[in-house]
Amino acid sequence: MNFWDVFGQMLVILTAIAAGFLASHLGFLNAEADQRLSKTVLNITSPCMIVGAVATGSALPETSVILRILLVALVFYVVEFAAVLSLPHLVGGTPAQKGVWRFVLAFPNVGFIGYPVAVAVFGEEALFYAVVLTIPFSLAAEKAQLVKLYDTPLMLGGGLRFSWKQFLTPSIVASVISLAVALTHTHLPAQIGEMLDMVGDVTVPLALMLVGSELAKLPLRQMLGGPRVWAVVIIRLLALPVLFSGVLLLLMDLPEMLYGVAVSQMAM
Repeated sequence: MNFWDVFGQMLVILTAIAAGFLASHLGFLNAEADQRLSKTVLNITSPCMIVGAVATGSALPETSVILRILLVALVFYVVEFAAVLSLPHLVGGTPAQKGVWRFVLAFPNVGFIGYPVAVAVFGEEALFYAVVLTIPFSLAAEKAQLVKLYDTPLMLGGGLRFSWKQFLTPSIVASVISLAVALTHTHLPAQIGEMLDMVGDVTVPLALMLVGSELAKLPLRQMLGGPRVWAVVIIRLLALPVLFSGVLLLLMDLPEMLYGVAVSQMAM
């Protein structure tokens, strides 16, 4: 896929985000509606989409490729962990700001934006790669997506508290089911796949509209201001993907699909 193909797909994604932005300004979406829709996406439509992606098992990679996805995931999080430990100190700022930098570097938006981008750029089959790649992320970030981020210990330089209940959230359960179905090459009834796809298909446009609605509530001047903010943006969206790409090329020979999905998820 060339640059203009990708650019065209990004315009499609931008249209959905713009629709959410407009809906917020028109009063159709507000903070309460966003919260309810976000929970609906995270707990109902996204799990259906995840399991639906592997329900038929007709286009799943071989077991060896799935294991390589997990190996790539390990490299993914090693790179991010190194960034979280070192880069906030280089960027500088107050302890609270460093907490924000740390959070941004630790948790790319692989759910609400990452899945739609993977599907738009690489096709429906890329969703499975993205799901398996982000299972470790889901274990750490599920809680962070549902709480007030500025109250978490991570924002202040600590870590998130874990409980076993976090491992029973719908998104994580769906990811584990998908991985098990793929590894065992189990063929679920086609009707189940169609049912899950019917609900899961609303995930991408709804998630993108929620992103637009959230952006509409942010003060533009504060969002764009400050050299440290721009430094973190460059690190998150450019430097880390380039570093991760180089590490992957150095360490392993990957299928084009897996390589592309992994690097694009790092750029979220």
